[in-house]
Amino acid sequence: MIKFIFKWALRLFILAIVLVVIFLLSLDSIIRLTVEHNLRAQTGMDAEIGRFHLGLTEPVVEIKDLRLFNPPQFGGTPLMNIPEIHVEYDRAALAKNQIHITLLRFNLGELDIVKNESGQTNLFALGMNVPAKKDVAQGHAFNQIKTQGGLTFKGIDVLNVSVGTAKYIDLSDPKNNREQKFDIDNLVIKNVQQPADLAGLIVLVGLRGGDFFGPLVAPPDWQ
Repeated sequence: MIKFIFKWALRLFILAIVLVVIFLLSLDSIIRLTVEHNLRAQTGMDAEIGRFHLGLTEPVVEIKDLRLFNPPQFGGTPLMNIPEIHVEYDRAALAKNQIHITLLRFNLGELDIVKNESGQTNLFALGMNVPAKKDVAQGHAFNQIKTQGGLTFKGIDVLNVSVGTAKYIDLSDPKNNREQKFDIDNLVIKNVQQPADLAGLIVLVGLRGGDFFGPLVAPPDWQ
């Protein structure tokens, strides 16, 4: 169970890093619609952003009220509601094509896990680029995250995570729908360099999730 939750959380975290990279690649365009378009191009999901702020005198990017929506095969239902992503980054590292984040505050208000009528689950069918199991086991996952701009992820000094609610939605049988509140507020993790650094977060999510993750079955290549 912990192994499944770890891999599930790793996918979400990699998605968060992809979002951060997209924001940083949008430094020359502070128009909210442009950022939404970039999210659509990179993830294949529609996005809505309540507020986008790019610091002109300091290396800060802030996103408020970001909502991501599943593709049509999952009914276009919501995937994530993220009240805040606050990023402070190292400008000197960015000049060297490196993503070095000094502070990442990530507030996941709601995550909707959707099972469509064909039995597919959205978290496993969205085409997230997760490294092979061998690489994950060796702890090299973060070092292999590359971006379209040739940037390399170098780590996070301080990660501040909040997790609100998760919902399971079965489009073929609504009787299976359920909801779980995690109520994780401002959990601070320092020096995030590899998946093992998220172990405390994974354990906490597993404990507070109770049997919420039990009925979720990973596809064969993730078992």
